Order: sequence, then structure tokens, then C-alpha cells
Amino acid sequence: MNVYEVLRRPLITEKNSQLQILNKYVFEVMDEANKNQIKQAVEKVFKVDVVSVNIIAVPGKQRRLGRHQVLTSPWKKAIVTLKPGDKIELFEGV
Repeated sequence: MNVYEVLRRPLITEKNSQLQILNKYVFEVMDEANKNQIKQAVEKVFKVDVVSVNIIAVPGKQRRLGRHQVLTSPWKKAIVTLKPGDKIELFEGV
């Protein structure tokens, strides 16, 4: 697994924006990724020091499409805590 495949996209929400005050950033990650792989990927891509990684498995939900009920895919997100003083510029100004 390539380190550039581990991180799928940053999750930018109001709640996640408030976590930036605590130096925490949230990403959607591959389902097979573990904490060590996520830490290595963030450190290599953004050139920062990662203190800790917390992983949350988000289950799929029932949604309606017209008359049909479908189940959305489950996915995984990671909350990455950086060393004090480090920032990810991708999230700045959002």
C-alpha cells in the first residue's frame, strides 16, 4: 500500500474546524489502513510530526432513493494530532 493511497481526502466540517485549535486534523482514510500507516502518510505528505492517531469506523446508513432504500458504504476516518507548533496549510483559511 502506497502512503499516498492511505489518505483519501480531508474532512472539513464546522466541528472539525474547531478541532484545529487543539492541533487536530481529520481525514477520510482507506478501510484497510492502520494507525502506523496513517501516521507515516501524514508525516511524509505534509512534513509534520504526528503525536497520535485516533481511528473511527463510520457505519453505513439507510438512505432513500425514490421508493428504494439503499445502504451507504461504511468508511473510516482518522483524527491526527500534531506536535505543538506544526500546522497543515491545506486546512488554513477554511
